[in-house]
Amino acid sequence: MSKFSRYHLALIGVAVLILLMSVVRVVSGQDDITSSGTFNAALLLSVPIGLAGLGGLWAERAGVVNIGLEGMMVLGTWFAGWAGYQWGFMAALVAGLLAGALGGLIHAVATVTFGVDHIISGVAINLLGPGITRFLSEVFYKEGTAAAAAGAGITTSPAMSSEAPQPSLPLFSSGPDWLGSLERTHWFLVSDLAGILRGLTHEVNVLVILAVLLFPLTFFVLWHTAFGLRLRSAGENPWAAESLGVNVYLIKYVAVVISGAFAGLGGVFLVFVTTKYVEGQTAGRGFIGLAAMIFGNWRPGGLAAGAALFGYADGLQLRSSGAQSPVTAFFLFGAILLLIYIAAKVRALLSSGQPAEMVARGAREYNLIAAAAGGMIVLIWLWLTVDQLPNEFVFITPHVLTLLVLLVASQRLRMPKADGVRYRRGEQH
Repeated sequence: MSKFSRYHLALIGVAVLILLMSVVRVVSGQDDITSSGTFNAALLLSVPIGLAGLGGLWAERAGVVNIGLEGMMVLGTWFAGWAGYQWGFMAALVAGLLAGALGGLIHAVATVTFGVDHIISGVAINLLGPGITRFLSEVFYKEGTAAAAAGAGITTSPAMSSEAPQPSLPLFSSGPDWLGSLERTHWFLVSDLAGILRGLTHEVNVLVILAVLLFPLTFFVLWHTAFGLRLRSAGENPWAAESLGVNVYLIKYVAVVISGAFAGLGGVFLVFVTTKYVEGQTAGRGFIGLAAMIFGNWRPGGLAAGAALFGYADGLQLRSSGAQSPVTAFFLFGAILLLIYIAAKVRALLSSGQPAEMVARGAREYNLIAAAAGGMIVLIWLWLTVDQLPNEFVFITPHVLTLLVLLVASQRLRMPKADGVRYRRGEQH
């Protein structure tokens, strides 16, 4: 399938998804499913996940497994909070980037130069990040310091002295709030599109715009430049790249440092949202970013889709309140998806041609159809009988979704061939 047709197929898929969400909203009466508030929260929650995933993408395309993204994000949050309360949001941005890049440099020294196992090095950074930041907090934010007088504590920094601008994108958000008016009509599909557009364009943090632009920039650099070709060759077959004159060590160092900088930028974004550093505010987003990267098959487009999915699930559970949780509406959404799956399977069986082929394929296909039908019945029953999920179940929705998505995506994954492989110049692999 050509790239042209793949892109159009993706657009058709997005359109069908929005249509299904509109149907579920109307049937269930849960307006938060496509509300501007939900999508604005989803956008804010997707950005740190996506930036962490981009960090993992750069490192692993160069052949270095980076599970230390969480620790690098933690470093980014602390230094962004420390610099931000003294010199404003621009200083926070630079400090967070540099702190994350420093974490990436440590990982590169350990894995590329000394050949330490990539997983062990990543785990060490995940342990070092929170430890170092707690130590620095106890030094710089203890009682009697200027920071403590400004509102700091052992687990939090003072608020930033200036906040990042939050522009509204032109056309959609200038003048009268016509998107908000359309959203409040609750018309089928029209109000859903208005809510989605308003949530994605109204008062958008400037770092969100930067993060969104980094995805096509990454795709261009890695797939359409000579540098990107060398970097990807280092992740596929570093010995072949070495034989063509590529400095594999340098490429790996650059990739892992950039990886850390992206993770640090994700930490900066969290500080921008809360206007200060708070201990534990990354909340495992580095690991979810890694899951989004795997879901996206080590490509920026798929990674963006994975980050959006996890961010949306997180945003929806934050807005789950009242007599009926909007999360329960996704029992109906899952049932509709299973119905579409069953219809596609039945159509494929009927069009398979000769009866002999149908018998050969039948057993496995019929089992899949039966399992899907059973799952659909269970989901419809849950939707009809469950009004309010326990808060504990709502809270773990994004993490459960992470596991389910990875389970499904694992059937089609193709990681770089030399990802995690120890490389030494001159050695034959």
